Amino acid sequence: MGVLAGKEIVLGVTGGIAAYKACEIIRELKGEGANVTTILTASGSQFLTPLTLQTLSKNPVVMDLWNLISESEIGHISLAQRAHLLLIAPATGNILGKIRGGIADDMLSTVVMATAAPVVLAPAMNTQMYASAAVRENVAVLRSRGFLFVEPDEGELACGTVGPGRLAAVGKIVEMVRIVLAEKILKGKKVVVSAGPTAESIDPVRFLSNRASGKMGFALARAARRFGADVTLVSGPTALADPYFMKTVHVRTAEEMQTAVDRESADADAIVMCAAVADFRAARISPTKIKKDGGGWNLELSPTVDILDRLGRDKGRRVLVGFAAETGDIEQNAIGKMRKKNLDAIVANDVSRADIGFESDDNEVRIFFSDGEVRELPLATKEGIAVGIWLALHGKLFAR
Repeated sequence: MGVLAGKEIVLGVTGGIAAYKACEIIRELKGEGANVTTILTASGSQFLTPLTLQTLSKNPVVMDLWNLISESEIGHISLAQRAHLLLIAPATGNILGKIRGGIADDMLSTVVMATAAPVVLAPAMNTQMYASAAVRENVAVLRSRGFLFVEPDEGELACGTVGPGRLAAVGKIVEMVRIVLAEKILKGKKVVVSAGPTAESIDPVRFLSNRASGKMGFALARAARRFGADVTLVSGPTALADPYFMKTVHVRTAEEMQTAVDRESADADAIVMCAAVADFRAARISPTKIKKDGGGWNLELSPTVDILDRLGRDKGRRVLVGFAAETGDIEQNAIGKMRKKNLDAIVANDVSRADIGFESDDNEVRIFFSDGEVRELPLATKEGIAVGIWLALHGKLFAR
């Protein structure tokens, strides 16, 4: 089950052109099992109809402050009390000012005042409005009171101006909701996760690499962030977008990854080396493209730096976890690698299987711990496997 399954989320929609994106937000939240109730302001109803929002949410849309949810429930109190989270997207300059000033003259502003649930605000407005002294002051005050913000993106706005003010991407808003609602088992921990392949140049055109997609490492980084950790992702070249709300360091070669991991993990509590680091590089890199002359081509290789081995020799109090992508003798190879590199645990999977291989969205793993315990995580999405890995690591290693 996902983070949002069974959660009660109240979505406030205010009057801005970005209100149409509330439809996408509802679909995303509902798709992950949340129950969504929408509060539509009078100005918001100029951009969206209650029928649209009700059709998507499968719940009545609330607009009237004096509406009763049931015969015995006062509307704004009922919504405020049952909500696990209140999200306002888009949040106009007007609603930010009302919340800051303690004004409660409609259903949405009254629910904000009455709820003890976390409130996430996703502003969207004209660039100059967003930069105005009043809005900047309101945002600062609301932050100090514990309100959470998903800052707007930069780009072309509906009014024709270009700059900050465009509603953040739906995926970013929903990710903030996941982060807020997830259990904080890793709160206070600093985690470094490596992901993806590395690429070792042969000449300006060719390079040595592998089939790693980065999906498992990215999923681990996202799960750790949702669990409350301060996460740095060190990624080799992938086709994946950077995860939200964490630092991502991009590298290309094994040497660059070693430098980045060493730097970022100096004060880390845990390092998870999920990256498929190239084992070899060209002994000599040609400065120009090597031409095909009709004959054979002998490529001399040299071993790359063994990042995991280096980390294991200077582990200190950090939790160190490796990955073993195997095609046979999985248990023997994984345990051997764990012992040789002084790991606390190693996660192994069979990459010869098409359903859980490098490019797949699913995985199935076994976690081998240094004390001999083995835990199996059955076939699931890589997102689900990532959650299972962190739960296992937390219960076994971080509680010690």
